[in-house]
Amino acid sequence: MTPLQAIADLNDLALDLPRFEQALDQFAAKLQLDLSQFSADHISVRCHQDATAERWRQGLMQCASLLSESMINGRLICLFDLQQPLNVGPWLIDCVELPYPGGKRYLHEGWEHLELVLRGDPDTLHARALSYLADEALLAPGITLKQSVLQGEGDRLPNPSLAISDGSMTIKFHPYSIREIVTSEKS
Repeated sequence: MTPLQAIADLNDLALDLPRFEQALDQFAAKLQLDLSQFSADHISVRCHQDATAERWRQGLMQCASLLSESMINGRLICLFDLQQPLNVGPWLIDCVELPYPGGKRYLHEGWEHLELVLRGDPDTLHARALSYLADEALLAPGITLKQSVLQGEGDRLPNPSLAISDGSMTIKFHPYSIREIVTSEKS
């Protein structure tokens, strides 16, 4: 079982993980959000070039199995099931999302966001997620909220999300795990 940290093609991601964890802790503190009350579903990377995405894909194939490959909103998104979970905050995370580059440029290439499962009615996801956040945190300069409904080819479960970001860190809430969404595609 090869850990992500031992793969040469993923060295930049291994070195970036402590920065990501620190940024996540700082962002959660800013939001007054107790991360331990949630289940972390998966962690996601971002890159600007197809060559970087291909290198990361090749590296992930050495320490994970390809769980899914789908076109979502016009770009390829791969999900990998890690053989050895990553320690991130209070969790062990065994799923990595690798979106290929799209039109948007990100401030940082590396780990970019974390997705949390908030079980319950998909229609009330946004209100339920917001109830965990302090009102003053949501009004802080630079904090943005984005509601969306992602639709992959063949998705049978509604997959609304609420993304909360400060421009460098993003936390997303979903009512279902990514594995439940992938299973629904195959049903």
